[in-house]
Amino acid sequence: MTLRGFAGGAYKPVSPQEVERIHKASMRIFEEVGVEVHEPLALKFFHEAGAEVDFKSKRFFASESWVMEHLKTAPAQITLCGREEKHDLVLGGTNVYLGTGGTALNILDLETGERRLTQLKDVYQTAKLVDALDHIHFFVLPVYPSELPQENVDINRFFAGTSNTSKHVMGGVYTKEGIRKVIKLGELIMGGREALRKRPIFSMITCIMSPLKMDAKYTELMLEVIEAGIPLATPAAPIAGMTSPVTLAGTIAQLNVEALSGILLAQVVNPGTPVLYSIVPTTADMRTMAFLFGAVENGIMNAVGAQLAQFYQLPVYATAGVTESKIPDVQSGYEKMSTSILTALAGANYIHDAAGLIESGMTVAYEQYVIDDEINGMVMRAVKGIEVTEESLAVNVVKAVGAGGNYLAEQHTVNHMRTEFYMPLLADRNNRINWEADGALDGREKARKMAKDILKRHKPLALKNDILEGIGKEFPELILDCSF
Repeated sequence: MTLRGFAGGAYKPVSPQEVERIHKASMRIFEEVGVEVHEPLALKFFHEAGAEVDFKSKRFFASESWVMEHLKTAPAQITLCGREEKHDLVLGGTNVYLGTGGTALNILDLETGERRLTQLKDVYQTAKLVDALDHIHFFVLPVYPSELPQENVDINRFFAGTSNTSKHVMGGVYTKEGIRKVIKLGELIMGGREALRKRPIFSMITCIMSPLKMDAKYTELMLEVIEAGIPLATPAAPIAGMTSPVTLAGTIAQLNVEALSGILLAQVVNPGTPVLYSIVPTTADMRTMAFLFGAVENGIMNAVGAQLAQFYQLPVYATAGVTESKIPDVQSGYEKMSTSILTALAGANYIHDAAGLIESGMTVAYEQYVIDDEINGMVMRAVKGIEVTEESLAVNVVKAVGAGGNYLAEQHTVNHMRTEFYMPLLADRNNRINWEADGALDGREKARKMAKDILKRHKPLALKNDILEGIGKEFPELILDCSF
């Protein structure tokens, strides 16, 4: 049973009145502090749209009325498409999907278990693995191919992902030329410019720096994507107590400004551009000042971020499912579950980082994808909730069975037993005798075995030969041989 796209929203860490207070605090930051913009053309766009701009300090300031007026053109719903329609993601409201994230520089080798630098082959292999896992709903390019020169990274990463999964592919980008090549790649796959815009099979990520800064390089890349009309995430990642206030409310107020800034730039440049309200709130360990990706407070802040996105009627790109653990172990399990379930129950739409990542996002592990697929299935079962109908309340069945009876043979049980419960594939529910007879594997060992089996037998939907031929001619720098 595949669980995806259910409506969350049951968990609300703050009240509607408190959402309004956070909004008002953010509007004061817009008006009294402003946002630094180190890309001159972007600053010019804000100025021409009527924002107050101080060109000397490279800041734009905005009133609440200006902000709200320009948010009106931002789409309230965005559909990110897969190469197969069954993988389309309808983002907006409280619909929930969970997927991967990155970009990690290290991976735990599937054969040796040792940590090594990531390579292009790992983009191919992780895409293939994710393609087979039902509760990882999309593929954010999770690793950086360390052996490639930067100018060849964008096209090779997006091709590796798109050709090995028919789920939606999102990724960070590194050069303007790389963005153009990736867009051309998508047009070749989909059959032209308009076909790609109608069914965007990939989207891109360009970052905003905390606190309150749009740096020159990322903003230049952001403008390239905006002008092309490709769906975009513009996340900021404040660290509470370091690059944002130590209080969660203060961090969220600042992050709200940063998240809205990316959307506002897109709307003043190209009204209607599909941009996600993008948040990566994090914390620091106040004992050591170490950056934390797996703290439960991060889940709480992402849940509040989902409430804010719903307040503005914007689809949200949120963050959950990361851990500080260096290996897939008990710590990775409880840290991942705590942030993923809070964020999902709040109705965040596009929850990235929710598969594969360990070591504060610096490393991925093949077996962790299998484990996280199971965690995500449990999370989505919680989001689905309980259906309360005449049929599910089953009063007539209770009357028929009566006191002291048994429901196992009832038709009502047969009708519902495959859909009422989440059935894990990784978790061992056997008794000890049977567990020992099956090899007494722990969860990580079993997950590694499952990952190897998937990579051996699974065949993703292939690109057609004529499309591959055209791609090869267009991009001689592309590594088409994926027989690693």
